[in-house]
Order: sequence, then structure tokens, then C-alpha cells
Amino acid sequence: MNLDQSIVGVSGEVFSFEVEKRHIRQFAHAIGDRNPLYTDQNYAENTFYGGLIAPPTFPVAISSEGGGLPLTLDERRMLHGEQEFIYYKPIRPGDRLSCQMKVTDLYEKEGKSGTMQFLVIDTEMKDEAGEMVVISRMNIVYRPLPR
Repeated sequence: MNLDQSIVGVSGEVFSFEVEKRHIRQFAHAIGDRNPLYTDQNYAENTFYGGLIAPPTFPVAISSEGGGLPLTLDERRMLHGEQEFIYYKPIRPGDRLSCQMKVTDLYEKEGKSGTMQFLVIDTEMKDEAGEMVVISRMNIVYRPLPR
């Protein structure tokens, strides 16, 4: 089965994620980032940010917590092609984020081995006031079946 434009706009269930200091510390440790903005409260308070923030790639950990899409995709035909983070404000300890995955685009390109499909999935993360904090955008290369 090849993907078609009817999947653009499909959304997953809304899920919540409460950001804790330990989440940020563990994530920074796991990726080997020793920036004190993520772990040292005293240091972080004396910066432009005025307190601890999460590393820029932290939304990957949030996206994996839930709210998948109601799609049946053949994982053997998928390749994670690109990841992008569009920030409106930093993620901080204590944030309660409301998150939802959405298919925002599907397009095709010709490659050396034929046509490839590109599936764009955004996970929107909003704060308790409903303001956008970050969009985690994932681009999946999907190898269609021969026609």
C-alpha cells in the first residue's frame, strides 16, 4: 500500500507531559551534553534564560511518550530522514505540555531507485495557557511499493 494525500491532517490523541528536572538531567547525560544550563540551577539563574532549560533536542523524548497516529505503516519501508525543532520558547522544569502528533505533509521525489514518498509529522507541544512551546517535526522517507 502506498500513502495518499488523504492522510494529511490525520491527528493522534492529545497527551500530557510534565517536565521534571530529572528528565532534563537524564536526557542531557544520555546525549553527553554537559552544558550547565541543563543541570546547574545557580549557573542557569544567572544567564539570559533565568533558570534551567531543556536541551534543544529534548522534544524527541516527549514525542516518544504517547499519542501515536492512527495509521498503519509498514515499518520495514520507513527511514527516519530528518528531525527539526521549531522553538517558540524554551522548555523548562515544571512545564506541563499538551502534545499532539499530526500529519502535515506528504510529497514524492524521484530517487535513483524510483519514487520515494516523504511523510512529515509534527508533534505540537503547548503550555497550560495553550501557547505553542515547540513543534518537533519529523520527516520519514517511505519507500512505496512498485506500481
